[in-house]
Parts: sequence; C-alpha cells; structure tokens
Amino acid sequence: MESTQEKLELITRYFTDFTPEQLNQFRLLDELYRDWNSKINVISRKDIDQLYLHHVLHSLSIAAIANFQPGTRVLDAGCGGGFPGIPLAIFFPEVQFLLADSIGKKLKVVDGVCEAAGIKNVTTAHARVEELKKNHFHFAVSRAVAPLKELWKWCGPLIKKQGPGDPANTVKHGLICLKGGDLAVEIAESGLRPRMMPISGIFPEPYFAEKFILHVAK
Repeated sequence: MESTQEKLELITRYFTDFTPEQLNQFRLLDELYRDWNSKINVISRKDIDQLYLHHVLHSLSIAAIANFQPGTRVLDAGCGGGFPGIPLAIFFPEVQFLLADSIGKKLKVVDGVCEAAGIKNVTTAHARVEELKKNHFHFAVSRAVAPLKELWKWCGPLIKKQGPGDPANTVKHGLICLKGGDLAVEIAESGLRPRMMPISGIFPEPYFAEKFILHVAK
C-alpha cells in the first residue's frame, strides 16, 4: 500500500508552488477522510484508496484552468463530502468558498475535515443551491451533481456578472463543472455553449481519459 507521501506526490507532480502549510493540509486529507468515512460514508470503500487521484487531483483540474484571485467568492454546488471545494480551498487560501449541500451529514464531514486541517476559508450551508443569495458569487463549481441544464438553472442566478472592482480572474465569471463520458446530448439539451476541456490534456493519467471540465460564462 502506498504511503501518504507517495500519494501526495501525485499532486506535487503537477503543482509545485505550495507552502509547507498547504502541503500539510493536503497530507492530512488521507487520514481525515478515512476516519470520517468510517463514521459517515461519503466516499465509496474502494475509492478511498484512490482519494488523491479520484478526488483531490480531479478537483484541482479546476485550479489548472482558473487561477482564482484573492477576494473571489466561489460556491461549491452540491459539495457532498467536500469535492471539489476542499482541495480548491487549500489551493487558493485567499479565496472564499461556500460549500452547500441539502444533506446535513455530508456537511458534518466537510466541517470536521476543515476544522482538523486548519482550512479557514470555507463556510458551509445546509441548503438547496437555489435557496442561496443571488448575484453573490463570482463562480460556482460542481462535480457530477446534475445535468448541465439543471445546474445552470440553479447556479446561473447566483453568479454576478463581471464588473469594475471584481478580482481579475483568468476566466470569466460562471459555472465550472466536472463531468465524464459522452456529453453531447447533455450539452445539446442545455441550450448552452460551454467551453469543454479534456482533463487528460492537463493530467495525462488513464483515470481522466473520459473526464472533462465545462465552463459556462455568465
């Protein structure tokens, strides 16, 4: 079985500019998720051994295409056990993240992981996404929560249009979601024209062969 350090090298292979605190926070995720998963199952039993590839690195593909600037507000819509929000919050410590989910026990895991790892830029909301404050976020992120049409219906009104004084982010305000498989029908049914990026072009790992990032600009 790989050591946590060996698993962590999967992250540092692609990203190198971390502080010691950030590296320690990434390192702690293995132990913390194993502990919480034994109490509240938020990651499948077989998947927990692939935490850094299937969950952490997958989440960080968003960081590879969107360099969130300090002061940016990001919503993780339907965060589950904290992905992609928690890895992104570690990566961007000066960005504010709200992780929302309608299932309270999942947020208990998120709160517990953040407290134990010293992640201070995450708040949680036990709510459906459409109940949140409109025009409040610069971005919404999501992973395999709902079809693109539904995600945009829920998240679109919550995202503010780019304006003077907003953080100078490298991509336009909007929805960034992680999805897999053949997305042609889903995109067509959404009526949207998202920018679609293969994650295998960012991280050449076999796991990402059929996985994509979609960006819908506001």
